[in-house]
Amino acid sequence: QVQLVESGGGSVQAGGSLRLSCAASGRPYCMGWFRQTPGKEREWVAGIGLVSGWPSYTDSVKGRFTISRDNGKNTVHLQMNSLKPEDTDMYYCAAATSGGRCWEGSVYSSWGQGTQVTVSS
Repeated sequence: QVQLVESGGGSVQAGGSLRLSCAASGRPYCMGWFRQTPGKEREWVAGIGLVSGWPSYTDSVKGRFTISRDNGKNTVHLQMNSLKPEDTDMYYCAAATSGGRCWEGSVYSSWGQGTQVTVSS
């Protein structure tokens, strides 16, 4: 089991930016971000292979969010620009350890505690 520690998040006005970071113990294969509104299913937002560095995104955030990793460290960042009120959610860092496609939500099995992102109009 991978332990994940998140940082970042907060409140911002529409059009603003926030940066989330997540540090993992062990050596995950993929790391990514999900978001969830109470009462709804958790939505995969972005993922990246820690070896390949290949990023992937859900359509609603393409061109606005950027996921990146620190070379040699099990740390990923999610830079969120041009934020919209509909981006308001609890954001969760996630990790996959058994391989697979980093753009498939089902490969992720470890979760962080979550960090709130609130975008006001």
